[in-house]
Amino acid sequence: MKITWHGQSCFKLLVKSNNGDKIAILIDPFDKETGLTPPRGNADIVLITHEHHDHNNLKAVSGTPFVINGPGEYDVKGVYIKGVYSYHDNNKGLDRGVNTIYVIESEDMKVCHLGDLGQKELADTQLEKIGEIDILMVPVGGTYTIDSEEAVKIINQVEPTIVIPMHYKIPGLSIKLDEVKDFLKEIGVQQETTEEFNVKKLDLGEEMKVVVLKPL
Repeated sequence: MKITWHGQSCFKLLVKSNNGDKIAILIDPFDKETGLTPPRGNADIVLITHEHHDHNNLKAVSGTPFVINGPGEYDVKGVYIKGVYSYHDNNKGLDRGVNTIYVIESEDMKVCHLGDLGQKELADTQLEKIGEIDILMVPVGGTYTIDSEEAVKIINQVEPTIVIPMHYKIPGLSIKLDEVKDFLKEIGVQQETTEEFNVKKLDLGEEMKVVVLKPL
C-alpha cells in the first residue's frame, strides 16, 4: 500500500484489491479556494467525508470514479469500505453538520480516515463500527475540527499502530489552522517524516508510530 498526501484531508491510496488489481483511492479532494493546488489525476474510488469546498472537489478528479459520500458498507472493485456517521462539531452537528468516517480494508490492513471530526470523543457505537485499526488519519489543526490535545484522546480510543496527522497549517493554505508541531509535542511517540508512506502488514510493529507526510 502506498499513501501520499496533498494537504488538508486529501490522501491518495494505491492498494491491491482482493482481486489482485491495483486500485487508486482518493479521499477529500479540495478546491483552489484553500490556497493550495487541487489534486489532479485519475482515481478508481473517491471518498467524500462531507460537503465543504475543501473536501468535495470532484471536478479535480479525472475519469469516472465510483464516488462514496456517506455512511454505509461498500464493496467496490474488490476493496471493502465502511462509512461511519459522525459529527463535524461537538454539538451533534448543529454547528457544522455531519461527517463520515471511512474505514478501508485492503492488503490485510485497515485504514481509518476520520474526516473533519469535531467530536471530542468517539461514542462506543462508533468505536464498535470502526473496529481494530492499523493506520489512522486524524485531524489535528483545531478551529474546524479537533485540536492536538483532543486528537490524542481520540487516538487513545482507537489504538492504531500508525498515526498520520492531517488538516493542519501548511505553506500556502488560506485556512487558519494550528501547525503539526503542536500535535507532535502532545503525542510524544516515535515519529517519521516522508513524502510517501509505503507499508505492508508485516511492516507494522507493536509500538505506535506517527508518520508525518510532506504534501505533494
